[in-house]
Amino acid sequence: MSVILEANDLVKRYPLGGREVEALRGVSLSVSRGEFVAIMGASGSGKSTMLHLLGGLDLPTSGEVVIDGVSLTTLDEEQRTLTRRAKTGFVFQYFNLVPLLSVSENVALPFLIAGDTVAAHRDRVDQLLELVALGGKGHNSPDQLSAGEQQRVALARALATEPAILLADEPTGNLDYTTGAEILDLLWDSCDRLGQTIVLVTHDARAAAYADRVLVVRDGRILDEIRLGRRADHAAAPLIHRLAELGL
Repeated sequence: MSVILEANDLVKRYPLGGREVEALRGVSLSVSRGEFVAIMGASGSGKSTMLHLLGGLDLPTSGEVVIDGVSLTTLDEEQRTLTRRAKTGFVFQYFNLVPLLSVSENVALPFLIAGDTVAAHRDRVDQLLELVALGGKGHNSPDQLSAGEQQRVALARALATEPAILLADEPTGNLDYTTGAEILDLLWDSCDRLGQTIVLVTHDARAAAYADRVLVVRDGRILDEIRLGRRADHAAAPLIHRLAELGL
């Protein structure tokens, strides 16, 4: 499979209280098209910083990120925004839906930002709502949906433009166990059936077990890589065992 995402020697430093904190310390990785990769680590390990750099939400202090052949670190801010809009989809812990827009309008938001109308993409929006089991709820407002349903809307929105890569930052962190499992099943299904490339950040071994491989991050570095393969049972036990060996 071809490489769709590549990071080379990423370093990220932040000023903090008159000194510099190094959040990432020379991280390199590659993700193949259609692969499901989890980035796992404790709070403060650098995993969310890594995801923000991979998606072009922030720039590294040094190093390079390449998405689908485009080097984000060579672009100016406007070019990076347009590239991010075209090539990435994001799912966050707190949904980030627009409360004044309907469900359909929230799903179509990437098109609205580009100056299109919901009507121009009606078939795509309806298809995505069916994919996330929300068919018939397009006219609802977000506050009429449960937390799990709102995260389904966020996932549909992230997939709207058929992005090269979908980046998910703790997408089940605000959900109960059962609802979280449903969202993970949807992510896995979009990867398995649709060939969507996914990078998932999580601290939860149960969520990470859905991935083809897991990158374990500690102190701003990739400590280990655990290959799970394309799994149907998502059993976390082997992963938990390996994490215990690493002292995590």
